[in-house]
Amino acid sequence: MEEIRKFVEGEYKKPTSKYGYAHYEGHFIPVVNYSTELAKEKNADAEIVEISAWLHDISSIIYGRENHHITRAEISEKKLKELNYSEEKIELIKKCILNYRGSINNSRESIEEQIIAEADTMSAFDNIEGLFQVDFLWEDLNQKEARKLIREKLIRKYNQLSEEGKKLIKSKYDAVILLLGEKMLTEKSKIKNFLCFPQGEL
Repeated sequence: MEEIRKFVEGEYKKPTSKYGYAHYEGHFIPVVNYSTELAKEKNADAEIVEISAWLHDISSIIYGRENHHITRAEISEKKLKELNYSEEKIELIKKCILNYRGSINNSRESIEEQIIAEADTMSAFDNIEGLFQVDFLWEDLNQKEARKLIREKLIRKYNQLSEEGKKLIKSKYDAVILLLGEKMLTEKSKIKNFLCFPQGEL
């Protein structure tokens, strides 16, 4: 597993990386962490899940977004063969990698595939600054427009999650929605309790 992690991190550190190292910390690490937590909660194959999480977006780092839903599986297969993983495990990992995106209509047959898709959705709550960067630089939105769009996007993402996923990020969801202006906690007592949550919960 450590060899796979080093492979991914190494690609991020290269000058040719399409996203830079911040994306490694802001996206890949949260996806891996959420995936491993969900694997425990759902009794999934922890090894398949963690490897898939590390490799789920590998081609976008190396080549960019174009056709990366195909090339990510090809790159992953090649690397896993180099590390002598079995054909059976490689195929399971490839399914997770191919089917995690919401824009891909392939059916997710295994719990491991569902976990990678869910963890990728959850990672948005750890990279709010990245969402604003996209809306400011690529979508050319002003602050008010970006704030409204991101709030709606995060509400939509949260509602797509399983109960286990919602439980894992509930405090982050409440904090982000409150800060972005959605009055999710209307009672003063609830707001007071929310602002006094234990240090480190977010």
